[in-house]
Amino acid sequence: MENGQMPKYKKASFGGEYVVQENGTVRLVWYKRLSGWGFCEIYTAKGKLMAVLDYLGEVLVRDQEIPMRLEAETYTLEEKDDSIDIIFDVKSMVVQKLLDGTSFAPWMHYPFTRPVLEGKVTVSLSRKGPEISYSMRVKANENMYLRYLRGPWLKVGCDSFGTEKVDAIFPGIDWVVGKEWSSGNDWFRYPWSEKYAPFVNKMSIPCMAVSYGGDAIAISWDPRKWASRWFNYKEHYPQPVFAVPNFIDRDDNSLMGLMLPQAEGLKDENQIYAEPPMEVHLYEQFRIDAKIFLCKGNSSDAISAYVMKNGLPAMEGMDDPETYRIIIRKIAHHFNTNLWDEEKGFGYPQRGAYSFNVPYCLRRFVNEFPDDPEAAGLMEKIDFCDKKTQKNSIKGADDGLSEAQRRENACRRMTERADNILNNQREDGTFRFEPNGRHYMKDDFAVARVFAEPMGLNDDTALDMNMLPAISLLDIAIRLRDAEGFNDEAERIAEKALKAVDFCDDCIRPEGGDFWETPLHAANLYAAGHAAVASMYAYRYTGDEKYKAKAIYWIRTLLPFTHLWEPENVPMLYDTKPCLCSSDWYFANWVRDHVQWEVLAVFQQSSASGIKWFEIDKDIDWLRFQQGITLAAARWMVDHTKEKWMPHNIPDTYDDYAKGAFDGCFPDTHNSATGNYGGMFISPSAIADNLFSILDFMKHK
Repeated sequence: MENGQMPKYKKASFGGEYVVQENGTVRLVWYKRLSGWGFCEIYTAKGKLMAVLDYLGEVLVRDQEIPMRLEAETYTLEEKDDSIDIIFDVKSMVVQKLLDGTSFAPWMHYPFTRPVLEGKVTVSLSRKGPEISYSMRVKANENMYLRYLRGPWLKVGCDSFGTEKVDAIFPGIDWVVGKEWSSGNDWFRYPWSEKYAPFVNKMSIPCMAVSYGGDAIAISWDPRKWASRWFNYKEHYPQPVFAVPNFIDRDDNSLMGLMLPQAEGLKDENQIYAEPPMEVHLYEQFRIDAKIFLCKGNSSDAISAYVMKNGLPAMEGMDDPETYRIIIRKIAHHFNTNLWDEEKGFGYPQRGAYSFNVPYCLRRFVNEFPDDPEAAGLMEKIDFCDKKTQKNSIKGADDGLSEAQRRENACRRMTERADNILNNQREDGTFRFEPNGRHYMKDDFAVARVFAEPMGLNDDTALDMNMLPAISLLDIAIRLRDAEGFNDEAERIAEKALKAVDFCDDCIRPEGGDFWETPLHAANLYAAGHAAVASMYAYRYTGDEKYKAKAIYWIRTLLPFTHLWEPENVPMLYDTKPCLCSSDWYFANWVRDHVQWEVLAVFQQSSASGIKWFEIDKDIDWLRFQQGITLAAARWMVDHTKEKWMPHNIPDTYDDYAKGAFDGCFPDTHNSATGNYGGMFISPSAIADNLFSILDFMKHK
């Protein structure tokens, strides 16, 4: 215990005493209020005040409008081999005792004349790095009704950099940069925009982060560990709270915290003061555990650090190759039965989704599973389709030419294709958004800008606007570089492609994918994948390590969109969000709903390009990630007898669904709250392609 140092935190009384925990990477300074210990200032190794832990805990009960902090008369400091622990024997304040003998006493009296909660709060600082463990263990001394019980209540930037930030991430919920607000209307409209205390099913990773000036601070917890229960009554789990800036406390900082009670569904979201209150019984126990950690970089780096520390979760059968073969056989069965029409080819009865073009996975299947019962039937269908497409093909321009002439013609066609792409590039290297021109794929944004506002402005640009054409250009440049007589063309095309990639050097959030129906600058998974692939192509062409580093950064930005936990009642492990926004401002909520085809497409493209992420970024098990997102997609595959799917904009498909016509396909969306599926149907070939890639990687890894 020391005397004299004044806290920087100005919204607390100071009793003149403080104590320090430090390990060379982080410094915690605990202060005693006039009423007891304590609040804490968290500093980086270089002395930057990153956050203030406002109290050890705080409780608000129904019959007293004044909150009661958990405070301690004394503390115990324990030096252990792996941690430095500070233990507080805490009791909730007794407001009535503070009022007795004052001018309030004649006209105010509260029913609580002793601490309503008491127990211990332990804060452990690891000796190995900037990781802080918070543990609350308290019990109730009253039968009462809680409006809230707050555990760690972290005010980032408090009395230092304030509301300034580089970015902040609540995975699956929010990703804001610069001066954007979480729960803001940038990417949503009310009430969807409000997600400061969301139903936890929407949360993809139990970790929140804020960054500023090259440092990030994050808080994580176990969402499946109960925080309170009584007898055989229901369990309560921690409710995360995320407000950047801190509009909850109306304060000049950013807030990350945990509290009780939790939202039990969509109707209970965003209740900072529970209504109805939480029923609490005498001696009921409460436990809230969390980890607070610092790292260099931004919030995406903090989420990656969390994943590297905790690893990617396992799924049943994930490490057994037979798991993937079983699903491949199932997909083959559906292509051989309900996903085949003798007059239309492979497909299903939805908006003309038939073709005589043979899915790549089926050719692999008949070659690698020739003895499977489905193989003979599929071979006949493939042969039928090949004859059909050959019969309808037009005589090629290269017929009768030598092999050298064919190669030269192919290179010229690639050059022409590159020039067609480059016709849309601006002098600064960018490719721009043209909602009335080449980007007019759907009329969603045309309608939305009339009834609300534009989702993207004409002539604007974003990450995906530049990275997607860069992939095509760099692929062409790499091919032309090895072709005789086309080296100069390769250099010219690559130079322009790299200019588009380099323009995005300062980008930190993936943006611009799904531009056809979502806000252009919203956080987007598709853009993350394209940026990662484009950066790897840039690395292949130049050998410059900076592009490899960017590729690793961008592939890791897939993580905040991916469910790395799941509640017990709704399977959603490795389900992904396509973006953290809404469609058309009102019509689809992509914080509530999952989409799996985009992340499958990212790994399809990576595998087809020979990109092995598990070799490039060895700190994260990307093979396990690909296994997870593919097994998740297999979980989505339709079985009409389970009746888990309903249409929205294509209601006429329900009758065919009920007959089993779409069995084996997977749907467009999954609702994280209800567990139900909906939307368009997608061919399972995307799943099968990833399954084959996984088997290839497992064989040679």
